[in-house]
Amino acid sequence: MRRLAALALAGVLALVLLAGCGQKPAEQGSSSSQSAQAEAFYSFTDDSGREVSLESQPQRVVALMGSYAETWMLAGGVPVGVTEDVISERGLTVGEETKVIGTVKGPSTEEILNLDPDFILLSTDVAEHVELDGMLTQAGIPHAYFKVENFEDYLNMLKICTDLTGRADLYEENGIAVQAQIDAILEKVQENRPEEQPTVLFIRALSTTAKAKSDDNMTCRILKDLGTDNIAARHDSLLEELSMETILAEDPDYIFVTTMGNSQKAIDALKAGIQSNPAWGSLSAVQNGRYVVLPKELFHYKPNARWAESYEYLAKILYPDLFA
Repeated sequence: MRRLAALALAGVLALVLLAGCGQKPAEQGSSSSQSAQAEAFYSFTDDSGREVSLESQPQRVVALMGSYAETWMLAGGVPVGVTEDVISERGLTVGEETKVIGTVKGPSTEEILNLDPDFILLSTDVAEHVELDGMLTQAGIPHAYFKVENFEDYLNMLKICTDLTGRADLYEENGIAVQAQIDAILEKVQENRPEEQPTVLFIRALSTTAKAKSDDNMTCRILKDLGTDNIAARHDSLLEELSMETILAEDPDYIFVTTMGNSQKAIDALKAGIQSNPAWGSLSAVQNGRYVVLPKELFHYKPNARWAESYEYLAKILYPDLFA
């Protein structure tokens, strides 16, 4: 019956989307009805503040972001629907019956409904996901919004997913064990790092622009945990435009870069842009070989079970004597 209802809903999808456009998940009053089930299998509050309840263990899960699909798989689940970045960016192997239902910012609602899902994973940071809340609520399809920017966020999502799959062992393996590895790295740094904090500049580069990032960024959070001083956290202007004057004045010990989109085009744009300034070569980071382009899989895409690798990668650069 659910499949028939869902397919029928597709015919009026345009009207529903217009009604729900621009509303955040937490603003949908009808979503609270999900928590009204007295005999719910599992209930929790998602990262948008919505109360989510599932009446039974989900079997047909759709993930609208590659990293979320991977988290579901790390929890022992097999998604029935994923976005194309699962394959094109993360290189994950999915089951033969798993369908690609579009892109992160362009999921096909028709394809989603055709899969008859009983749970959907979405992101609070993607407007196209937020706009789906009204339609999914109308269709009676349980769904949850997540925001994963640091390891603690990942650990929280993994806990929910492993609770749903009943795989507490995978929470220990892909969550708690990773936490222990990170804690060991941070403890070593805390006990042995020099009194003076290394200064860093972190740049996210695209083919059309490049901007410094501050502590709300995943990599910057790791750098902060490792005891560095991010100059962009003290110069808001760098978040809008890379100022050579400011960078020269601060002369950071390290400059880290990660790319989005086509990596080579992003690097070429940097070379044609700020790096073409004659003063660039005078920076300490450049002269001392501390200008580092970071691997995408650890510092652009969410590393999930590899989060400890991300910490260790940077720790070895910042404190080579401690992590030989």
